[in-house]
Amino acid sequence: MSTAAISPNLFEAARLGDPHAIVRLLETAQPDIRRYARATCRSSADAEDAAQEALWILSRHVGSIRSLLAVSAWLFSVVRRECLRLARKAGLAPSIDESEAEAALLSRPEADLRLDVAAAFEALPPHYREVALMRDVKEMTIEEIAVALNASRQTVKARLHRARALMREYLTR
Repeated sequence: MSTAAISPNLFEAARLGDPHAIVRLLETAQPDIRRYARATCRSSADAEDAAQEALWILSRHVGSIRSLLAVSAWLFSVVRRECLRLARKAGLAPSIDESEAEAALLSRPEADLRLDVAAAFEALPPHYREVALMRDVKEMTIEEIAVALNASRQTVKARLHRARALMREYLTR
């Protein structure tokens, strides 16, 4: 979700509980949430359920989100968890608790974790590695990366998403 579409004033008003601002925030976020859910969930019905759940959770918890920059990552994680929950409910995904995998990863000594992350970067195909390094290490924006690589925003976002998925898989296996 592009936080550029959400004005800081709108976000702040919604965060402070203005019902009209919350409705406008939901309307602004809805297309991106639905698109992400369709790409993440196993069926269109699950995607609709996940999108509705994410919007409902956003409406209830917008006051606890501290920064506009955190909105998209937070919403996408809600959608991802809901898609996974629905797939598990249908018996289509293993019931591995994401928090267990994350806890196991974070329980490693910091030096080992640094080496593992470096190895995960090295294991990426070059076109994914380049985008992941630019975004996660150099902290460049999607726009800056697109210009630097002479690629579209969608291409950069897709490569970044795939790079992160591959790194997650590498680190949790």
